[in-house]
Amino acid sequence: MTWADVVTDAPGQATRRAAGAGGPAKEAALDERKGERTRRRILTAARRKFAEVGYERATIRAIATEADVDKSSVIQYFGCKQDLFREAVQWRIPHDELTTDDPGHTVENRLRGMLDNWAADPDSPMAVLLRTSMTSDEAAELLRRHVTAEVTDHIAATIEAPDARLRAALFSAMMMGVATQRYLLHMPDLAEAEVEDIVRIATPLLRNLVAPDA
Repeated sequence: MTWADVVTDAPGQATRRAAGAGGPAKEAALDERKGERTRRRILTAARRKFAEVGYERATIRAIATEADVDKSSVIQYFGCKQDLFREAVQWRIPHDELTTDDPGHTVENRLRGMLDNWAADPDSPMAVLLRTSMTSDEAAELLRRHVTAEVTDHIAATIEAPDARLRAALFSAMMMGVATQRYLLHMPDLAEAEVEDIVRIATPLLRNLVAPDA
């Protein structure tokens, strides 16, 4: 949603026009923008808190404090902790943007995209879901369903081999293993490696999984 530019004809007119133009519609737009900002702030705070203490120990009150809002605001926007968690850890892979006619390039795009995403935001939805899945059965089940639908199902549909789903599952496991050891466990050899070296070595291995005849 954008603001319309205010054109001034004389000093002070812009302020008066901005205050009077639009009436209830403009007030509604202001409320909507404020609501979206509050909503995003709560989601960001929730990811930090879930990542810090896990799903079971994170409370709506603690998340509200982290977001600098009232507990009632969290409930108003998200209802309960379970619904807040599910929305906070939702993530999507832009498959169409990453896919090319060359399986090797597609795999490289996926690997670079994952590494860039985790490096840019250690509290990304994917990272938070993976962390919390280690201590919460509910989070683990959500991770299983999400990875199956978002990764395994999609990758398997692109593989022309009788063991397509197993190949897709192994592809997913290798990608998540790299991310986990590099960004969550900080295993020294992976954490200190250059992205280019990881891509150079891992891409052929991943490509052989999804394009065995290439």
